[in-house]
Amino acid sequence: MTDIWEPHAPAPAGGLRPLPVPELALLVSGRATARTVADGVVEVTVEGVGEVRIEWRLPCVDATALWTPEPRGTGWLPAAWSAPRRTGLAAGAPIAALIGTGDVALCAFAAERPDVLAGAGVVEETGEFRFWAQAAGRLTVRIDTSRRHFAHCLADLAAWWGEGRTADIPDAARRPAYSTWYAMHQDVTPERVETQAALGKRLGLDVVIVDDGWMTADRTRGYAHCGDWEPVSLPDTAGHVRRVHELGVRYLLWYALPFIGEDSAAFHELGRYALAEVPHLGAIVADPRHPEVRDFLTDRLARAVEEWGMDGLKVDFVDWFSRADAPPAGPGADCASVDEGVERLLAAIRRRITAANPEAMVEHRQPYVSPGLWPYVTMVRATDCPLSPQENRQRTVDLRLAAGPVPVHSDMLMWHPAEPPEQIACHLINVLFAVPQVSVDLAAQSDAQREALAFWLGVFRTHLATLQLGELRPARPDLGYPLVTALGDGTRAVARYAALPVDASGDGWHTLLVANADADPDVRLTGGSGTAAVTVQDARGRIVRQGEVELGGADVIGVPRGGLLTLRRR
Repeated sequence: MTDIWEPHAPAPAGGLRPLPVPELALLVSGRATARTVADGVVEVTVEGVGEVRIEWRLPCVDATALWTPEPRGTGWLPAAWSAPRRTGLAAGAPIAALIGTGDVALCAFAAERPDVLAGAGVVEETGEFRFWAQAAGRLTVRIDTSRRHFAHCLADLAAWWGEGRTADIPDAARRPAYSTWYAMHQDVTPERVETQAALGKRLGLDVVIVDDGWMTADRTRGYAHCGDWEPVSLPDTAGHVRRVHELGVRYLLWYALPFIGEDSAAFHELGRYALAEVPHLGAIVADPRHPEVRDFLTDRLARAVEEWGMDGLKVDFVDWFSRADAPPAGPGADCASVDEGVERLLAAIRRRITAANPEAMVEHRQPYVSPGLWPYVTMVRATDCPLSPQENRQRTVDLRLAAGPVPVHSDMLMWHPAEPPEQIACHLINVLFAVPQVSVDLAAQSDAQREALAFWLGVFRTHLATLQLGELRPARPDLGYPLVTALGDGTRAVARYAALPVDASGDGWHTLLVANADADPDVRLTGGSGTAAVTVQDARGRIVRQGEVELGGADVIGVPRGGLLTLRRR
């Protein structure tokens, strides 16, 4: 194996030595063992003093993309000298896949522990692809070269992560939600929230998430007012929450967990416990290694559920705990690492709110998607990408592939008031395999816009078992997933984002759904046989064709942009 220049993480002291593993050029440091888990799947463990590393290479032949679960992380092949990714409990997830022609995983891997430094890229000198992972003391990675569909390999790795972990998911965590953020930003009032909750419930939105602004009268953005978490903009909070509940809507409240603002009373109490200072935000990141910080934050967040009757929390900016190099812990700290402090904090919050409400929900957001957080979260949202349907699609699919049992939510859907109903439908189709969050003024929508929204929210709700819990099979990650399929419960659901054919073959479905988000209305079905009942609906749910069709292997059915094709076999 040829050495290459490694500017970011020199090999651990003592160098690397070969470890004989079939079909892998594998190097390790320290004491190492390898065991075969399944055909083409090997688990490697290395132990030692200080940093240990596992490194392997394979021919970079027919490769198309490197997949990672991070925003904008998929779709190209980096060079081996590219900066490595550092993951931790509060940032990223130690998993990646080199994908080849036909959507097979040439190599996929995951690390058992969350805090890993990992590199991947093309070796210019040899044309190989090099992976490495490094951590302190002990490291186990599972490497999959079975050349199955990459989604299958990633699902197996996520299942391996899930062994021994729990994730209690309330039904409401999988229901479409209304968010105030893009629609209101900080201008939240009880009346505005209740109006949108009532309108949203009629359309199929079962949860309302109130974002920034509820805890301050200041409307200039920034985080200088975070920390006290008093409901300045939501007077009679418990009464307000009760009125939302009477509509049949669940209620989540936003918190910027790490930030203690300079203009808050809490700053005078906790300002000395600064993990990092963030002057441009007007706040510090509080150090969770101190029990005083954890106790204070836990009490403040738990109030929403315990005192005001909320159904859960939107816990934001957790990744900021890991953004800066942590200074040495000051006197009174009781955790060896920031990650340990973060885990204790999140566990305490989860314990308190579920004691008050066993169905309480907690939303996290990309990039804090580590499987180590699964016990403390009930949904994870794609990071902000306003009015970017393709980006929302790619981020939600990427998250689905690594989130295991945790429901994935879209970034909030917003659109210009003049958006046609066909494009509103396409916004929803782009996140068809996630839980949609909507953030527009519902009172300002036209009848046609509301019809499109109600129709597609009904599709999400009716086919939840397939769309969210079925086997996910996205195609062509190098092209941003122009076709995505989910299989489950006798239903095959396909979202078409480009003029690509749709596979109708096989006996595994009695219902085939094709959501068309492309301007080309000619949906070509391949591989089908027999007679099926056909219904075509436009973006607003109106039926434009109904009858029967004989599937013969190359059928073309017209489906308008934003519309839905439903085939049912006897």
